[in-house]
Amino acid sequence: MQANAVPSSSERGEWNPDQRQEMRDALVARGYSSKTIKAYISQTERFFAGLQGTEASINDAVVQKYALVLLEKGLSHAYVNQAISALKFYFRHVLKQPKSSAYVRPKKESKLPDVLSLNEVMRLLKVVKNLKHKAILYLTYTSGLRVSEVVRLRLEDCDRERKVLKVRQGKGRKDRQTLLSEAAFAVVEQYIGVEQPADWLFPGQREGRHLTERSAQKVFEKALAEAGIRKQVSIHSLRHSFATHLLENGIDLRYIQELLGHQSVRTKERYTHVSRRDIGRIQSPLDRMSGLED
Repeated sequence: MQANAVPSSSERGEWNPDQRQEMRDALVARGYSSKTIKAYISQTERFFAGLQGTEASINDAVVQKYALVLLEKGLSHAYVNQAISALKFYFRHVLKQPKSSAYVRPKKESKLPDVLSLNEVMRLLKVVKNLKHKAILYLTYTSGLRVSEVVRLRLEDCDRERKVLKVRQGKGRKDRQTLLSEAAFAVVEQYIGVEQPADWLFPGQREGRHLTERSAQKVFEKALAEAGIRKQVSIHSLRHSFATHLLENGIDLRYIQELLGHQSVRTKERYTHVSRRDIGRIQSPLDRMSGLED
């Protein structure tokens, strides 16, 4: 931009419904998940809201300064990195600006996942009386599921004969297979017999829709309180606990990563896929415990 030239509306950081829709369309066209689409649009809106009333044009320096402000506010490194990624997408695919230079991103934080002990998991599962809620928590733990995965399970995803649970289009839009615990299936079978869900294994209140992720989180929070567990954990902690307990039982880390749907970031290579025969030999931590009460 030439000296003394008046910045265009997009350069000044103005945001309007047309740009919002164009960004949404660009994200959908490239196969981004609904959760990422919502996050990227929200991040971009917050960025533009902070520029309202200024005449400065948007450039790499402005974005970098914005990232620094977020860090100074105490927001997590993951949040700031997401903001940068959202803005890079907007500039490149909506404003059609030349590829921006590499931003300095905050180093990813290395945090240990919050984990429940096996005894705490058992206490939590025992206090749940509602069959639907119990089945949700059993599957989340014993199959190592994300909350987005458990609420989207269908009846045909449970294969008791092969002791396999199919996860359709998990994170990264990939199908995978994981454990179907005997203990979990016993609860699921009882739930199906009573509630007789038609399509989704865990239907929501709206006809034809699955249970919301927030509803599943509330189920976990209620069970946590009733079990008297005071750890600062979420339903996602059941997934971390599943992985930790398998590792403690001597299961190879490569198998655990496959069950969780993870890939090696360091080597950029896929781990060897676990065969159905291998999955069948891995025993759920709950199935190892005898005398588990319903």
